[in-house]
Amino acid sequence: MRTAILVSALAGLVAATPMPQSMDFGEIDAAKDLPVGPAVTALSEPPTYDAASASASAAKEASTDPATTKLRKRDACSPQPDGYGPKTTDPDTAEAFLANPAYSNIANGAATPQGYSLSFVDLHGSTESPTYMGLYTLEKYDTIKCQQLCDAAQYCSGINIYIERDPSVDPGTGCDDPPSIANYKCTLFGAHVTEASATNLGGYRDNFHVVIAASNGYSKNAPPPSYTNFDGPVPFGGAINAPSSYMGVKYYPGVYDPSQCAASCQETTAYDHDHPTDGHYDACNFFNSYVLSINNVPQGTYCTMYTQPWDRSYSTNYGQYRGDDYYSVSQSYGYTLTVQDSGTI
Repeated sequence: MRTAILVSALAGLVAATPMPQSMDFGEIDAAKDLPVGPAVTALSEPPTYDAASASASAAKEASTDPATTKLRKRDACSPQPDGYGPKTTDPDTAEAFLANPAYSNIANGAATPQGYSLSFVDLHGSTESPTYMGLYTLEKYDTIKCQQLCDAAQYCSGINIYIERDPSVDPGTGCDDPPSIANYKCTLFGAHVTEASATNLGGYRDNFHVVIAASNGYSKNAPPPSYTNFDGPVPFGGAINAPSSYMGVKYYPGVYDPSQCAASCQETTAYDHDHPTDGHYDACNFFNSYVLSINNVPQGTYCTMYTQPWDRSYSTNYGQYRGDDYYSVSQSYGYTLTVQDSGTI
């Protein structure tokens, strides 16, 4: 039915191919890069994700740069807020910090928050992912507080709590390797966290070595929200691999937010309705949303659209290789238009 594609609103919606639900790498490659974690000097970066704005942007096919916390430039050797974690002092080195059994004991003794599952425990790296939402520095290694911060942030689906070796003063001339402190940090993510995503091993601030210990990850068990005009979400095993009715795909890097799929689905129908062929148009009556991951690191929201609904038995696409990289499916859900559109003028 489709005779044209609205460049400004639907440029990323691609036509069917012989393997209609194969991942569209062109759509993925065209997405902009997003921050994957907090700035190395950050103590707080509250979440700024706005679901309503993201949904509106999806309908218009326009993206906005994510807001980030601006960090005040500090003078060299200026004191930093003292950390609440137990310090490693004998010796005060990154190697001794990583080997400190007190940190492992804290991580392994931490409670798994209600409504969450443990994704990894006691690693020496923190999570890096384009689904990064924000950072908090805590007064104790408190997984429940971290969970509460996530629950208060719309579309937060995963948390990473860890102990970071930080400098007691801002490193610079005359204090390039100052004594260390230990900070409890909690980061929020808009998708589940995975062990494969815990790749931030720290770094250097002048000659001071920042390292990470006691890194635990937890993922929320709850499904995404329901949306006006749609029934769902219905959980699927993988992505839908249907024999027919495939319309195309949209991909949104960052926070997992199926509202973007809902908006794009309805906007696609509206455009096709205004551009019929022989009194008929393609109506988006169903979409499948899921988290796209590369090598098990969550990247963003992938949406496939159909002119008819499909059930769980067709959710058989679990991922595919692109060279040595594996693109996988998780948190897959289906949404069906409540009042089906016949596609007839």
